[in-house]
Amino acid sequence: MSDMSHNHQKKIAVINDMSGFGRCSIAVELPVISAMKVQCCPLPTSIFSNHTGFESFFFDDYTDKMEDYMQEWVKLGLQFNGICTGFLGSARQIRIVEHFLSLFQTKDNITIIDPVMGDYGKMYPTYTQETCEEMKKLVTHADILTPNLTEGCILSGMAYHESWTKKELTHMAELLAETGPEKIVITGIQQGKYVANFCYEMGQEGYFIKTEKAGMSRSGTGDIFSAIIAADAVNGVDFHDSVKKASAFIKKCILKSMEMDIPLTDGVCFEELLTTLK
Repeated sequence: MSDMSHNHQKKIAVINDMSGFGRCSIAVELPVISAMKVQCCPLPTSIFSNHTGFESFFFDDYTDKMEDYMQEWVKLGLQFNGICTGFLGSARQIRIVEHFLSLFQTKDNITIIDPVMGDYGKMYPTYTQETCEEMKKLVTHADILTPNLTEGCILSGMAYHESWTKKELTHMAELLAETGPEKIVITGIQQGKYVANFCYEMGQEGYFIKTEKAGMSRSGTGDIFSAIIAADAVNGVDFHDSVKKASAFIKKCILKSMEMDIPLTDGVCFEELLTTLK
């Protein structure tokens, strides 16, 4: 008789929105995680016809359905090796994610939180003070945290400015690590012709991983980044190697998208390079 356990394969639960077009969120995380030989189980927070960077889009809020959806996973006895969260549209959604963690987080699985709150020194217009406070609570549950500079500032209470020293970034990472996460990567730091990620692991000296800039920033690159970090973490890959891999892969995707004349709104054509991801 076959064993009815659903937990013979590595799995990551991905809590994010679903955009039908524009390559971001679940639509990129699912194929990336799958390509890295991990089953991806999405929990949608909302459904978009295309992401909000377009002039017009259809949107359906999924908040009211999330709890019932989660309970079916409880009934199935699902166990996740990783839990990965992306953009959360309200304080209530963040509280639902906290409930999800209370149901599925264990000492053995890895929680990756991408605190999608703002960029270029400003909070996203959807973010309220309440949402901000809830996100600060949520990040205490993270094993790995992937904020950009703006989000790092909001979460640590440091003032945003343009050029950052290693000492300042170390201080920011230490403040964030004090709240819970053991590994932190602060993304998208502009350094002349390079874009750098600052990596920090609890008790070790932080370091930069730099990639030469390629083209303009595009939607979905942050989601690809956190998907690679999540799948690698579950697969036991070294954090440094993982950040390097994610940065290099995104650069290749941006260059390919420029070569194919893909509009910025349409994200990166990662499909062309997905088979190179190991």
